[in-house]
Amino acid sequence: MNFLELARNRYTTKQYDTTKKVSDEDIEKLKEILQLGPSSINSQPWKFTIVSNEELKKKFAKSSFINESRVNQASHLVIFSCIDNLSVFEESMKDYLDEGSINYYNQMIKTKPETTIKEWLHNQVYISLGYFLSACAAMGIDSTPMEGIVKEEYDELLKIKDYTTMFAVAIGYRHPEDKNQPNITPKSRKDQEQIIEFR
Repeated sequence: MNFLELARNRYTTKQYDTTKKVSDEDIEKLKEILQLGPSSINSQPWKFTIVSNEELKKKFAKSSFINESRVNQASHLVIFSCIDNLSVFEESMKDYLDEGSINYYNQMIKTKPETTIKEWLHNQVYISLGYFLSACAAMGIDSTPMEGIVKEEYDELLKIKDYTTMFAVAIGYRHPEDKNQPNITPKSRKDQEQIIEFR
């Protein structure tokens, strides 16, 4: 299947088949895909937590608003966190960034207000989200990206120092009766003429 077909068929899964689990082999592939994700200047300001333990998954589900059932049904929950301590980030980047990237950060990013710097860091994690969702689709794995979670409660469960939760993605395999599938409920998108311009 080519990427256009993947885009046409990928959707936000609302109901998962609880009898199917993502294999350990595919989880290993997803781990490497997350590791290889792109970011500006190779900043990599992220941590990813993959939850398969059912009891722990239930705890995250309770902090997931309307997504509670999806988290409980899904095979795994992948939590995307972003570094929240700028001094720790700036110290750690010396270990993996080249001189040009560090100079760019110091001259173009670090000179801005803290809120702007953190927004820039958050943007990198969103890039990894799109990359991850596309990878899941390519592997035949369904997904539900979720910003509708109680981030503070996720942080408490994660206990990851210097990082904060941004969003999570439930992954698994769609239930045959999931009404959100494109073949049942067609995707609703604006016309190309409304969103794409040629100049």
